[in-house]
Amino acid sequence: METTPNLEQKHGLLFSPGLIVETPGALAILHQYNLHPIRLIARHLSGDWGDVSSEDSAANQYALANGGQVRSCYVMAAGERLWVTTESDRCVTTIMLPSER
Repeated sequence: METTPNLEQKHGLLFSPGLIVETPGALAILHQYNLHPIRLIARHLSGDWGDVSSEDSAANQYALANGGQVRSCYVMAAGERLWVTTESDRCVTTIMLPSER
């Protein structure tokens, strides 16, 4: 029996983001750099965690296999950091500044 791949498999994504939201601070940074949020979301969903420690990368891999929150960190040209966090139940992914958590 042949099965149809789900959306994640079809597009090489590791997991589903659920609802995608941005905080006001993150939106300001995204606008400042003329960066569409989907660019960060695509990196996050494909396992490009950005600027995270090896421990955080391992924690993300563990979360993918066993459930848990997944977090990426992307550094902008002037040093601003944007976090992309997907909740454990995969219902929501938030783009935020570290100060907005």
